[in-house]
Amino acid sequence: MSNGFQNPNVFTNECLRSLQNNIVFAAHVVREYDDKFGDKGGKIGDTLNIRRPARFTVSTGAAFSPQDYTETSIPLVINNQKHVDTNFTSSDLTLKVEDFIDRVINPKLIQLAQQIDQDGCLNAKNTVGNLTGTIGTAPNNVSFLFDNGRKLDDFSVPRDERYMVIDQGTNAALVGALTGFFNPQAQIASQFKQGVFVDMQNTVGFKIGMSQNVIRHTTGPLGGAPVINGANQSLTSGWSNTANILINGWTAAAAPRLNQGDVITLPGCFTVNPVTRQSTGVLLQFVVLANVSSDAAGASTVPVSPAPISAGPFQNCTAAPTNGGGIVVIGTTGQVGVRNIGWYKDAFTLGCVDLLNLAEYGGWGARKTKDGFSLRVFRQAAIATDTVGTRVDVLYGWATPYPEQAAQMVGN
Repeated sequence: MSNGFQNPNVFTNECLRSLQNNIVFAAHVVREYDDKFGDKGGKIGDTLNIRRPARFTVSTGAAFSPQDYTETSIPLVINNQKHVDTNFTSSDLTLKVEDFIDRVINPKLIQLAQQIDQDGCLNAKNTVGNLTGTIGTAPNNVSFLFDNGRKLDDFSVPRDERYMVIDQGTNAALVGALTGFFNPQAQIASQFKQGVFVDMQNTVGFKIGMSQNVIRHTTGPLGGAPVINGANQSLTSGWSNTANILINGWTAAAAPRLNQGDVITLPGCFTVNPVTRQSTGVLLQFVVLANVSSDAAGASTVPVSPAPISAGPFQNCTAAPTNGGGIVVIGTTGQVGVRNIGWYKDAFTLGCVDLLNLAEYGGWGARKTKDGFSLRVFRQAAIATDTVGTRVDVLYGWATPYPEQAAQMVGN
């Protein structure tokens, strides 16, 4: 007797539903779906442009002082085609609906959902410079959450949709630390009974969830006494999401010195609130965008985000890095720590595009989209083995259009 999933549209819709139900991190970010690839299908290397709004400064006095409207954007590269491929036997296809969902669909889509989340957490680790906590120390009291929230406040991040994903170790430490709180009793009781932050429940300003996909980071080998090599290494007008900072004083001819995802501070470069443009008194933190080696003279060009911008409507720091001043790398050589992440919904974007619908060229399959996700299924029988090969594909990319609206919380 047919189980109802012989219809490709029904099967594909159930796969898409299961995928969405098992997403954690990606459920609370902006999801961009571009249907311009709907007819021809998307491919690796396609690019979506994510727009950022213009920023302005306030003028003083009666004189009219017009400003240019400058809207910026960052590219979101579609660079992940991920799929789960399985063979069904003819008997599998006769399972009851409930058995088919539990035994066939859910195990496949759980893996696919976790991969999307893991890629998102890796993107966050490698694109967000804001950092709180201490590497090697478990966030084991509520002050760690408040510190992360304060970091977001420094950048005037809205408070209405703040989220946080934490790894299993941080979850164990924080749930235990919060069991002594009296209010709200139902939420504390739920956390205590289940031993986990569940359903993104709101706690001290964050909707927190536990995920095993949170990334651990290893600090680079470092070496030497690195200093800023050159004055005026900041923008005084315009906007850029990235910059190349010249640094020397490293151990000569060594690879690498810094790892992608390392976080550094630059001397004399203090954070400026993007709305008030007042200094927070805290050095602006920069994330290293690629592994960095030193040349024979101990010099290197370090790609970082954000770009230091010391004037204009996009100002984010008080001054250019001090020439000859020492940089500081957060963490010691080879130190490993988890990178939990707190963020506002707009900080990250997951971009999905349609893959070519192979069923249009003959065969069994379908492509479905919902809530910014696009998923394709295709099935083909092998008569020699009495099996049916089935693949479920998604094509997507991650970007961080607002890195200032996220902050990593390190741990052990």
